[in-house]
Amino acid sequence: MRFAFYGRISTVEYQDPVSSRAWQVEAAGRVIAGRGRTVVEFFDAGASRSLPWARRPQAAALLAAAEDPDRGFDAVVVGEFERAFAGGEAQVVIALLASFGVAVWLPEARGPVDFGRSEHQALLMMLGHQAEREVLRNRFRTSAAMAAQVREQGRNLGGRPPYGYRLVDAGPHPKAMHAAWDRRRHRLEVDPVTAGIVQWMFASRLEGMSAAGIARLLNERGVPSPGMYDQARNRHRHGTVWTLRTVAAMLANPRYTGRQVWNRQFTDHREAVPGDKRSSRGPVRVWNPRSDWVISSEATHAGLVSDADFLAAQQVTVLAMPEDGRVHRYQLTGLLVCGVCGRRLEGHWVNRRPGYRCRHGHTSAQPAEADGPRWVYWSQARIVEQVLTACGTELTGCADAGQVAAHLRARDRLIVCGPDTVTLEDLAQDDGESNGRPVEAERHDELVEEALGNGQLILPLPTGPTRKKSGFGQWIPQRRPGKRNPHRDDPKCE
Repeated sequence: MRFAFYGRISTVEYQDPVSSRAWQVEAAGRVIAGRGRTVVEFFDAGASRSLPWARRPQAAALLAAAEDPDRGFDAVVVGEFERAFAGGEAQVVIALLASFGVAVWLPEARGPVDFGRSEHQALLMMLGHQAEREVLRNRFRTSAAMAAQVREQGRNLGGRPPYGYRLVDAGPHPKAMHAAWDRRRHRLEVDPVTAGIVQWMFASRLEGMSAAGIARLLNERGVPSPGMYDQARNRHRHGTVWTLRTVAAMLANPRYTGRQVWNRQFTDHREAVPGDKRSSRGPVRVWNPRSDWVISSEATHAGLVSDADFLAAQQVTVLAMPEDGRVHRYQLTGLLVCGVCGRRLEGHWVNRRPGYRCRHGHTSAQPAEADGPRWVYWSQARIVEQVLTACGTELTGCADAGQVAAHLRARDRLIVCGPDTVTLEDLAQDDGESNGRPVEAERHDELVEEALGNGQLILPLPTGPTRKKSGFGQWIPQRRPGKRNPHRDDPKCE
């Protein structure tokens, strides 16, 4: 018989494709010894076992070749079940190949798989569950061991040192074999250059300064940000300024108390197809809930802040309610669009009254650009007055902001706010529709059917109304006055 060999490895970073392929070919050769020979090979490198065959390049090529009546092989052989299948994938693939007249040979079955034999069906089910169990078991054992190493031993498990520290040698690796390979342990040591900056940040926070205010002062004073200070270990960071999120993350990091911490974040590869790294939209770091953080019971390095000050800094936050006890309500939220940049205006309490603003993406953590476009500031009362004047009899009976908002929402209209003008604009469905439904909805249904057929999960596409395209939204370079807030004394905000 003529056999097609199929093999796979999960990663190319931690596995050797050459040696892995060699032992899989040898295992497959033992199964078919004296019964045939291998005439063609299909080997996927860097494909997870959880990935369906149709999503693996070489496996998909094998299926396409098997479908061809003029194929050059009679059966498929694999060196190990887990190299080819996981879960219920084996039953699907073997049945599909059987429909093409191609049998599948497994070492665990000591030959070809026969669905007519109940023991073979039970074998495939057991092996599929075992393959999934192996992944879960290894994942659990690794996570549990790392948590114990941090909680009980205070070990540094790698990664970049926090701003304010540097990594230094801590002696041989605790495992004898790793130590024989000259692998070393590392620990955190106070960085004399940046430690004082971290201590100043906590002291400023305890005095009531906001995270944005701390970031702004650091930028104004020219203090190098973490990515700028240690570029060799932060090549993935391109920003050279302090941001609000950077400051907030540092103020919430328990490692500054001298304790070791693990599992604060995890890497989300954002795979459009789960298990297919080629479909990744780029890895991002995602925060875990604080209840999942693992913190050492004792100090493992010199702390930059005391336990009491660290806990006190976590309690410093903005007021949950205005000092006068009143609830601030913004009736026009969601209805206001900036006529300069197209962003939604944000609520901003101005002179004890509701107002709205757009700073065109600017945040309080950075100084304002002197030559950027003017910020848009409008009080709610002024916007209502302008809308009532522009609409005339259309808004007869609308006496306050709540009634105006209800009228506009019922008619799918938006308020476009420029620096000096207020206009109304309609919402519009996209040009293409089918049977009264937007094209996106029709396409979404097709994608859902396809995804369900592949056993995948797909996110819904937005099908709601969108703004009509208009001429605004362009960047208008205008010289803004040099003061921090160019519209603080604007009469429109009164």
